Amino acid sequence: MAPRVGQPEHRCPLLPGLLLVAAALSRPAAPCPFQCYCFGGPKLLLRCASGAELRQPPRDVPPDARNLTIVGANLTVLRAAAFAGGDADGEEAAAGGVRLPLLTALRLTHNNIEVVEDGAFDGLPSLAALDLSHNPLRALGVGAFRGLPGLRSLQLNHALARGGPALLASLDAALAPLDELRLLGLAGNALNRLPPTALRRPRLEQLDASLNSLTGLGPDELHALERDGGLPAPRLLLADNPLRCGCPARPLLAWLRNATERVPDARRLRCAAPRALHDRPFLELDEARLRCVDGDTDGRGEEVELASPELEASYVFFGLVLALIGLIFLMVLYLNRRGIQRWMRNLREACRDQMEGYHYRYEQDADPRRASAPTAPAGSRATSPGSGL
Repeated sequence: MAPRVGQPEHRCPLLPGLLLVAAALSRPAAPCPFQCYCFGGPKLLLRCASGAELRQPPRDVPPDARNLTIVGANLTVLRAAAFAGGDADGEEAAAGGVRLPLLTALRLTHNNIEVVEDGAFDGLPSLAALDLSHNPLRALGVGAFRGLPGLRSLQLNHALARGGPALLASLDAALAPLDELRLLGLAGNALNRLPPTALRRPRLEQLDASLNSLTGLGPDELHALERDGGLPAPRLLLADNPLRCGCPARPLLAWLRNATERVPDARRLRCAAPRALHDRPFLELDEARLRCVDGDTDGRGEEVELASPELEASYVFFGLVLALIGLIFLMVLYLNRRGIQRWMRNLREACRDQMEGYHYRYEQDADPRRASAPTAPAGSRATSPGSGL
């Protein structure tokens, strides 16, 4: 019905606002990358798990992503600026290129990563947590963690066992620029020593070195764990290491008793050698029992095989019992000395009488007058006295 002439036209005042809200709600959100899953929007969590099909980090990650998880892929090599536009052919992104300025957590576990090149994490200025655990790392660039000034957590659990000493040396150099590092995970890497640079990180709060091949910590390593200037000293996890309970373990034992709270799993530490102390709780040992062979000044020789306290106590008890038995025997001999003398005298007389009897029979047997007459031949015939023959 057309409005009458002279009457004002009635329009809905909320219609423009509703149209604007609808337009805003209809805008498509940032797309989720191919072969990835977005949970609660890209700002919350992005998870990519595509098996061997994903050979390099996805390039279409939303720039406002905060957490990125890639699990079960086949990345193999993380080249320079891998998350800032660098490709698998080694082409690096433009200098200063940042594609993920808000990314704070990056988890790359179980991705078969073997090589991490220098600058692999360039372009991630806000990254605070990096997890490379459960990857067979063989090579780590000295500058692998450059450009991560705010990194606070680095997890390398079960990732360094195949690299050998060369990988450990590279890790020691790669940790140098991480002055803000708080948490460092090195569990399950068969380490026989800890990276010196890791111990000297000024703000380190916890170092997980459990399940390795550490036989102990020397005075230099223990000194590196101390902090000056009021900074809190880091906590250290050492469980499931084959501790060698000899004289080199004395500094560690003294340090643990003075700072037990800094090793939360101190009660789980046990000796692996020597055999006499195998599987004994480390904190229950006496420093006097941690001895080495004579002339072993550097603490690398074989420890003296020491008997356990229970075995030593049994030896002492057995010796006391033997001494008591011997004392009782001597007392019995003393109290019966006269009877023993009489018994010895009777025994001597009996022996003398026996010998005299033997001597008498020998003389009788040797007398020729007591020799027996010769016997008659078997074929002779006996004759009677009255036969007349």
